[in-house]
Amino acid sequence: MSDTVPGRPRLAGRVALVTGAGQGIGAAVARSLYALGVSVAATDVHGAAVAELAERLAPQAPASGPIAAAAAAVRAYPLDVTDGRAVEETVDRIERDLGPLGILVNVAGILRTAPAAELTDEDWSRTFAVNTTGVFHTARAVAPRMAARGTGSIVTVASNAAGIPRTGMSAYAASKAAAVMFTKCLGLEYARHGVRCNVVAPGSTDTPMQRSLWTDADAPRRVLDGDLATYRTGIPLARIADPQDIADAVVFLASDQARHITMQDLYVDGGATLR
Repeated sequence: MSDTVPGRPRLAGRVALVTGAGQGIGAAVARSLYALGVSVAATDVHGAAVAELAERLAPQAPASGPIAAAAAAVRAYPLDVTDGRAVEETVDRIERDLGPLGILVNVAGILRTAPAAELTDEDWSRTFAVNTTGVFHTARAVAPRMAARGTGSIVTVASNAAGIPRTGMSAYAASKAAAVMFTKCLGLEYARHGVRCNVVAPGSTDTPMQRSLWTDADAPRRVLDGDLATYRTGIPLARIADPQDIADAVVFLASDQARHITMQDLYVDGGATLR
């Protein structure tokens, strides 16, 4: 019988590494995990951003109830996920500082937009370096440690663009699709060791990345209604996601409430891809 409290993920006392935690979805994930009693290693290439996040969260106690007794912490670690050695060293440091990692959430990502034939070599290579190789680096550093302990959860935040073509977003979509399949293959290899690996695929979410695509005041409406010129469907639920919507899905998959779920790709896009 599960000892999970109905309606509340059981996570208190665990340690999580969240990449891309300086803003948007990554910051929302870090906040949500900490509120549930998880000690969070918040990493980002922008060290000042995660330092500010840790400073904001540190004075706050975790949510009330049984989990409030957990001595949760938030610590900031500047990290460029494209640097494999730096990832290994940071993971070592996190485990010394906070304890064994039980959760890894890959959120770090960049977006370079251009028609496919106009992408530069740097656009292409940099997009894959962060969005795909970054996931490989963190998983390679963390998964064997989890396997040795017989438990762990890895969640990669990809994109619904990984499952449907987007004009002007070929590098981003391809990099996210690669990250999705890598995460599923990882899940297959590590399932026997008690490590679950899943994907959350957001659609349009109100983040700095999304807003960088809005070129005029009508842009949000086109996101909701769809855009024939770019072969894009709208959002059936008629709302742009809040980062917390994505964080809630990540927390669920990281928790024991999803203990029998692995190698899955959960779309959180308001029905935009009609899946």
